[in-house]
Amino acid sequence: MKKELIISNEEDASKIALLEDGRLFELHEQKTKSDFVVGDLFLGKIKKLAPNLNAAFVSIGTDKDAFLHYQDLGPQFLSYQKFLKNTISKKQQTPSLKNAEHAKDIDKMGTVDKVLAAGDVVLLQITKEPISTKGPRISTQISLTGRFLVLIPFDNKISISKKVSDGAEKERLKTLIESIRPEGFGVIIRTVAEGKKVAELHNDMNQLVKKWETTFKNIQKNKVPSKILSEEDKASSILRDNFNQDFVSIICDDEKMVEDMKAYIEVIAPERKNIVQFYDSHIPLLEYYNVEKQLKQSFGKHVNIPASKGAYLVIEHTEALHVVDVNSGNNISSSSTNKMHALTVNKMAATEIARQLRLRDMGGIIVVDFIDMVDAEHRKELYEHFRDEMKRDKARHKILPPSKFGLIQMTRQRVRAEKSIETNEENPNKDGEIIAPIVIIEKMEDSIRTIMATEKGKLFLHVHPFVEAYLTKGLASIQNKWFIKYKKWVTIIPRDSFKMLEFHLYNAQKKELISFSN
Repeated sequence: MKKELIISNEEDASKIALLEDGRLFELHEQKTKSDFVVGDLFLGKIKKLAPNLNAAFVSIGTDKDAFLHYQDLGPQFLSYQKFLKNTISKKQQTPSLKNAEHAKDIDKMGTVDKVLAAGDVVLLQITKEPISTKGPRISTQISLTGRFLVLIPFDNKISISKKVSDGAEKERLKTLIESIRPEGFGVIIRTVAEGKKVAELHNDMNQLVKKWETTFKNIQKNKVPSKILSEEDKASSILRDNFNQDFVSIICDDEKMVEDMKAYIEVIAPERKNIVQFYDSHIPLLEYYNVEKQLKQSFGKHVNIPASKGAYLVIEHTEALHVVDVNSGNNISSSSTNKMHALTVNKMAATEIARQLRLRDMGGIIVVDFIDMVDAEHRKELYEHFRDEMKRDKARHKILPPSKFGLIQMTRQRVRAEKSIETNEENPNKDGEIIAPIVIIEKMEDSIRTIMATEKGKLFLHVHPFVEAYLTKGLASIQNKWFIKYKKWVTIIPRDSFKMLEFHLYNAQKKELISFSN
């Protein structure tokens, strides 16, 4: 499988697209100034207890209070509290946990009012971003995630991913990590550590220890409440969790980000740092790689199933769950092959559903209504196919076999709000009148003529693809007429994300000169 990472950086946000064999499978958007990112560490203050929920609300310096459940405190909570108190008071002079005070583990079935009180200061980590009206979900059991390892303070266990099946390799990794593990820390060995050399694992461990040292320093100098450690930017975290030999290119339109990613890859895979490339063109990066087009096709209530000859999905969202209905549409087979036909369409639908879950980041309870299948063997085959397709999904999930009604029920981990992109456009005729398209063309020409008086360099006109086709059609095209008339070539760039009568004019430095949207 060929993987490509496309990163478009704008002033206020970065858009990150993960392509697999040219198809869009994941889309992440990270604001430049984001209050909450999963993995961030905060110093917070207990605002109030909620004994009926066995939880507490924590002020972390933002508008929304964070939610802390008793089960998210972690067994070593009292040890964390002693360390935090000693660090703030400067009694603890070093980030090392070798001689740190260890307290008794808290009761798993205890209540929040026994260990917390309003006004208490806690060290916490974001585990779930705010969703709808809910604030972020947090935990006081800190974990620092690296490429191969996860470092857990106040723990002495070495755990290994269940996906590492080889007994000898498990033993090798445990022995190796035991020799480099700092005292007072537990370690989880990730699946990607399998087969890695000592130097790579040691380097990863050193990076995690540096994170903990930074956390310690920031606890001492930061006020309460405040952020004390930011998780890596989204691009780096995607590289950390997904980077492997399948990646053929990483394209970014921001020079600084390119250098940062090259530096990151040089640490984890120095022989492959050249796959990171800088993109510099007037055609927007997401447009060039057909991401904008795929977004229009992949979001919305109705989604076509590729290569199915008319079958489609209907995706509905409710407060409680997500519902996906598979429709054969015009894809009708003869009665003799009906059973096999239903299985074929269902398997194609399962492949697309697995992609949609990742793309939209749908979480919680999901119910899928496939086309009815009479044959029990076919239902089993579909179930196994769906599970295989979902193996590429990094989010935790559980899929149940088809029910008596033919429904497949599943849950998928939810750590952030579901991504929603509106594919329908406003009705330009809502007031009964619109500007005539030909007038828009004249408006474009007027804008170009006005700009040419002051702008000496090249001009780039971004328009809807239908308008681009109209402007560039034939030898006697409007674009050629403009060139003959004004002695300057205007490059016309089609934009899938634009409304029909929208246009933007840019100069050679990519500065927007004029824009219009009906």
